[in-house]
Amino acid sequence: MIILDIHTIYAAVGFLLASYAVMGNDAVQTLGTFIASNSKIFRWQWLWLAASSVLAATLTYGWLVNGGDISSGRLDTIPYMEVQWYHAAAPALLVLLTRIGIPVSTTFLVLSTFASTVILEKMLVKSVIGYGLAAVTAYAIWMIVARILNEKYDKVRRERRAIWRTLQWLSTGFLWYSWLSHDMANIAVFLPRELPVEMLIGAIAILTAWLAYIFWSHGGKIQNIVLEKSGTRFMRSATIIDLIYAALLIFFKEINSIPMSTTWVFVGLLSGRELAIATTYRSTYKFGYVFPLIGKDFVKMMVGLGVSVALVLAIHYGLAA
Repeated sequence: MIILDIHTIYAAVGFLLASYAVMGNDAVQTLGTFIASNSKIFRWQWLWLAASSVLAATLTYGWLVNGGDISSGRLDTIPYMEVQWYHAAAPALLVLLTRIGIPVSTTFLVLSTFASTVILEKMLVKSVIGYGLAAVTAYAIWMIVARILNEKYDKVRRERRAIWRTLQWLSTGFLWYSWLSHDMANIAVFLPRELPVEMLIGAIAILTAWLAYIFWSHGGKIQNIVLEKSGTRFMRSATIIDLIYAALLIFFKEINSIPMSTTWVFVGLLSGRELAIATTYRSTYKFGYVFPLIGKDFVKMMVGLGVSVALVLAIHYGLAA
């Protein structure tokens, strides 16, 4: 008879909740445009199978290269510790916020409960820089792109759709790999840094199961952040968004191993893109519509950050004192 100690139970609960929350919140930001532009063409099972294949390959590759660590080195500054009940409570709160539709950063809400205040500060600085760089980059690129094509009126010709569909699937696969290399740390933090092979298989099985639910529900409420932006349902726009987002994540991954909020990078990217489109088509697309849209996303981010900071302060100066 196997008797699990309380800390192992907390770790298991935290892992299960974090798996769902990260798949339901952050993963949609990566796969959102893929779901939006393909859901009417392919059955959700085929989309799920493609995403699950990349997930399994990425985790297995990271496990082999990093000596059993599926976080791709993102947890080098956050050593493993016994999981307490308040660590498991963080992803539970994240699940609640995800159900409401708030794009809270799982990096801040989950990892901050394990990290020191010094690491939290570095995570915040890197994420702020990520938001700003993503917004500026997207604005500059779409000031050019928006003048070349308008997806609403200049749709892909029928004979070229297969090519663009293939490019979109490839760009989504690249982005999905890039994102997993960052945000898997938010789940793996509950696990030993060197996973035995059976735990690797179990983790992949659980994550793909949660992923199936996300595709079945067409992304859930967080998907609205993608759908309400201009042209994100179109495969050509989705391909360009995915490639730039992936390039930004790879860039920040190479800077250092400090975790960052990919949520902030994603929201910054969409914000800069939306401003560029409004600047280009100001006669038909008013700034009066854009600013409330961007402001709403920013306020939701600040709410998530506020909850994260309050939680980490309560842990460091109250519960764990």
